[in-house]
Amino acid sequence: MNKGADSTSEVAVQVASPCIRHCCLDDNDVCVGCYRTLNEIMNWQSSSNEQKRVILEACEKRRVR
Repeated sequence: MNKGADSTSEVAVQVASPCIRHCCLDDNDVCVGCYRTLNEIMNWQSSSNEQKRVILEACEKRRVR
């Protein structure tokens, strides 16, 4: 078996940013476009995929309020 043929299965697919380029923070420092907090936005790039999934769950809860 070709060792390089299976290399893509080892690479984790990055969780996509929820940003819709409608960036404006409300009084609670939550973006009205993607529902992330200012801290979540600032830390997105350095967050693990698991952390990003937790952020996305929190965004969804904020969105439905």
